[in-house]
Amino acid sequence: MKARQVIKRYEAYCPQGLSLEGDISGLQIGTLDKEVKRIMLALDVRESTVAEAIEQEADLIIVKHAPIFRPLKDLTATAQNQLYIDLIKHDIAVYVSHTNIDIVPDGLNDWFCDLLDIDNREILSPSKDGYGIGRVGDIAPLSFEDLAMKVKQIFHLDSIRLVSYGKENPLISRVAICGGSGQGFYQEALAKGAQVYITGDIYYHTAQEMLTNGLLALDPGHHIEVLFAERLAAKFEAWKAEDNWDIEILTTQANTNPFYHL
Repeated sequence: MKARQVIKRYEAYCPQGLSLEGDISGLQIGTLDKEVKRIMLALDVRESTVAEAIEQEADLIIVKHAPIFRPLKDLTATAQNQLYIDLIKHDIAVYVSHTNIDIVPDGLNDWFCDLLDIDNREILSPSKDGYGIGRVGDIAPLSFEDLAMKVKQIFHLDSIRLVSYGKENPLISRVAICGGSGQGFYQEALAKGAQVYITGDIYYHTAQEMLTNGLLALDPGHHIEVLFAERLAAKFEAWKAEDNWDIEILTTQANTNPFYHL
């Protein structure tokens, strides 16, 4: 079957049009007018991902983070450009689904809520047409530190950063969450009654501002978005069964998390 047919089914569930303004989404490398037998799902496209895709003879990679994230001046064989050269050489197409999978109902932020038992959800930051990024909802009351340990355990983290001056351990019943780097939405988390905001890549001064404004936070890192590949694999397997696709769905085994804590 053609890659275009696969992507048409995916976009019926998660349209490109949901993406935040200026975001990268859609086909980034190769063509959708090609036959596909194997599709790989991944969070990132890095050296290990490309090597794995070549070894597994993948025809199409569906990825959350765009491999081309800065304008290219050339395609000379630098370390970064070699990723693109190898993908083109082996005729592996790359399709990006970034903020649209964060925004869509039953997408990444809802999957996080499912794992953390966050109920009575509402949108954290509205985008358009009733959609929005992030979620705010209620949990069974937990102490701040117990919530931190729950997040650490569920996402299999070797550590988690707590935004706190070290003496607060209140009972928490309302939580906001946004995968990736969502610190820019913390005022909306406050406005919607969140006591704790869970998001990655929180800056030092932003963390101080959060505390000044009465908001605690947990920073589990950006890589918890790896859930993207696992959950999408289940959806693709269901669509494969419904539509009798003759394709293989692969979930990358490559580790692209650049951080490790001693």
